[in-house]
Amino acid sequence: MARRREQVLDAGIRVLGGEGARRLTYQAVDAAAGVPSGTASNYFRNRAALIDGIVDRVQVLERRDWETFAAAAAPADAGELAEAVARFLRFVIGPERARTAARFALYLESSARPELRPALTRGRESVVGWGAEWLERFGSTAPRRHCEILCDYMDGVVVHQLAFPADDFDPGPGLRAMLSGLLG
Repeated sequence: MARRREQVLDAGIRVLGGEGARRLTYQAVDAAAGVPSGTASNYFRNRAALIDGIVDRVQVLERRDWETFAAAAAPADAGELAEAVARFLRFVIGPERARTAARFALYLESSARPELRPALTRGRESVVGWGAEWLERFGSTAPRRHCEILCDYMDGVVVHQLAFPADDFDPGPGLRAMLSGLLG
């Protein structure tokens, strides 16, 4: 039962991230999930409930990816940190492009549905808390604030790459410059 619900939510993420909020319908989600018609509506009684479920699922998946990334990346200095973050950005706009686009669609949805903001804010706070620890380790004098600035920069880079994909995308130089300025 839980696995089928996740299957529906993962399909909802793909639809939202790949086709946009207007195409997020029960029928589109059922088709993307490869499940019988009516399955999505059995789990989520209305569109708002489906979107709430997608918010929660995106948070779970992104937290898993951040934890995997953190465990694999053990940078010894700010340059290695920049390269590790660059690898992560290439991952989120490459293999996880639809999920990343879905997250930004949810950000936009929160302008019309403020009740989504607490869950989205919790996800960001988790990342900022983890990132602040790293920045402190590398000499940041204001690790939390510096991580917020870095996250905002990363979001901008990702949105730009989603909207205007470049084949030669390399966030490394910008990240090195950003971290050099923050950790100066």
